Amino acid sequence: MTVIAGGASAKRALGPWRSTALVIGNMIGSGVFLLPASLAAYGGISIVGWLFTTAGALLLALVFASLGRAMPRIGGPYAYARAGFGDVIGFQVAWGYWIAIWAGNAAIAIAFAGYLGYFWPGLGDNPLLAALVAIAAIWVLTAINVAGVRPAGSVQLLTTVVKLVPLVGIALAGLFFLDAASFTPFNASGESGFSAVTSVAALTLWAFIGLESATVPAEDVDDPNRTIPRSTIIGTVVTAAVYILGTVAVMSVIPREALTNSTAPFADAANAMFGSWAGAVVAVGALFSTFGCLNGWILLQGQVPLAAARDNLFPALFGRVSAGNTPVNGLVISSILVTILTVLNYNARLVDVFNFFLLLATMTTLVPYVFTAMAELMLFIADPARFDARRLGGAAVIAVLAFAYSLWALYGAGAEVVLWGTILLLAGLPVYVWMRWRQAGAAHGAAK
Repeated sequence: MTVIAGGASAKRALGPWRSTALVIGNMIGSGVFLLPASLAAYGGISIVGWLFTTAGALLLALVFASLGRAMPRIGGPYAYARAGFGDVIGFQVAWGYWIAIWAGNAAIAIAFAGYLGYFWPGLGDNPLLAALVAIAAIWVLTAINVAGVRPAGSVQLLTTVVKLVPLVGIALAGLFFLDAASFTPFNASGESGFSAVTSVAALTLWAFIGLESATVPAEDVDDPNRTIPRSTIIGTVVTAAVYILGTVAVMSVIPREALTNSTAPFADAANAMFGSWAGAVVAVGALFSTFGCLNGWILLQGQVPLAAARDNLFPALFGRVSAGNTPVNGLVISSILVTILTVLNYNARLVDVFNFFLLLATMTTLVPYVFTAMAELMLFIADPARFDARRLGGAAVIAVLAFAYSLWALYGAGAEVVLWGTILLLAGLPVYVWMRWRQAGAAHGAAK
């Protein structure tokens, strides 16, 4: 039996460890295991790009930490955008963020099937079987999330610990292999230094998407005023350290020419450092990484429409929760959409369309960052009592810098992606108009 969500009952489902694991686990997914190969073409300047991205991510993390402390509301970026700018912007942020989550989950599920192919070679030769494995992973994790936030949080904690073991091991071992010659030429891209750093920052930004994860299921976080900001900052710092040290380690061990063509840079680095057995360890880590990342984002895919439905901006069916306070409808509908995209990805004629759609969906995650940064300033003006008056000046500067960084990141995504991403966001307006039309009709009927 379902009930309309009116309040959270599982207040303590996500404690500090599970909440931090959600942040780290949602950022460290499948991409980190391939990213060093993408950055090899830029040479040593890619480390500078990492530092710029880390600085921007930390600015955004501070904004989310501040808002998470002042407004621990379900929905995270959506809740902040709506509080700062009203229903229309709130709906746009919820719409774009929700699409980005379930579209991204399709890619993560596909990556999981790909890493499983290391131990099950037949997957690589049988696209239908790989699709079925990806879909099975989606629904197993959907079932875990339907069971409740606590079991989903436990899965997240376990997979985060397992995924960090090989990454941290390679990152620390790489310190003994450091060689300045591995980072020359410093800028191998052939572009100007600014263009190279901007390109690297655009690539590495995707690795930090998810830093806001602790803010989304706020009502299920234990002591949210303290846990959310701490989990957000600690998770972002730990993730940044793993990324940067891992990239330095891989670049130190594998020659740039070979790294550019590597399909498994961390596994290749592990083989070079420790022997062939280490590649299997990295593959296990990658498998747990994608599985845990998929679990964390499936958790969020029900929370965002739940928050919007409570505010009458999404259909009411998204606002219904189970006796265990789980947004079952939002989870199931989102996973159906993820399943459809996963199937489409294995149709060779639609792969390019799917990949481009995924880029657009990824771009839509930047829009909540832009509005969240400015929403904090709006809330400083409208409701300053929520915030520490002694820190308002510094927090305002951080919000402006986070806004500027988000705009720079949108620029780095490319004009075509931004154009089509904007169209994708605006395509949700008929849903908003339909919701308002129904509410107006209901109000008119009641008045009679």
